[in-house]
Amino acid sequence: MATLWDIFVLFTRVAMFSWGGGPASLALMQRETTSAGWVTSEEFADAVAVGNALPGPIAPQVSAFVGYKLAGVPGAIAAALGTVFPTTVLMLIMVVFFYGIKDSQTVQAMLKAVRPAVVGLLLWTAYDMAYTVWGVKKLGWQSAISLGVDKAIIAIAVFATLTFTKINPAVIVVVTAILGFVLYR
Repeated sequence: MATLWDIFVLFTRVAMFSWGGGPASLALMQRETTSAGWVTSEEFADAVAVGNALPGPIAPQVSAFVGYKLAGVPGAIAAALGTVFPTTVLMLIMVVFFYGIKDSQTVQAMLKAVRPAVVGLLLWTAYDMAYTVWGVKKLGWQSAISLGVDKAIIAIAVFATLTFTKINPAVIVVVTAILGFVLYR
């Protein structure tokens, strides 16, 4: 079983090697936690769903979910601290130096490659979560698609709503939770 130190170190490693903020770290976090056998892909998808239903940054919320599963409240605290503390200290140090180098051609060149990489990480996370949500691992693509039409409609409707309106994502989460309560209980 994972110790509190193991939990802290894994989430620190995820935080230190993720670029692009909390959502971008989810891909690495999922790989690390599922590879360690701490959570399944389904449990990770649940953690992301719960985290998105709450206000605040997603990465500490998902890490706290995993940490809690492993070691209760102390595990949740160790995971959240691992996700936030080292990078916050690094940010405080970097902010002092960043304003002196932010316009350098080297930094700008590096950021031009990192930004699309973050998009790729987010796309992979969305793909992997969709793979889990639709049940492809258990059913295969054709069966999963025929059984998951309702989920596809929800996903497309949410995407369209976010793309074409200014509705707050929190409202969408609440509405879909109510919809789930009505349709799936």
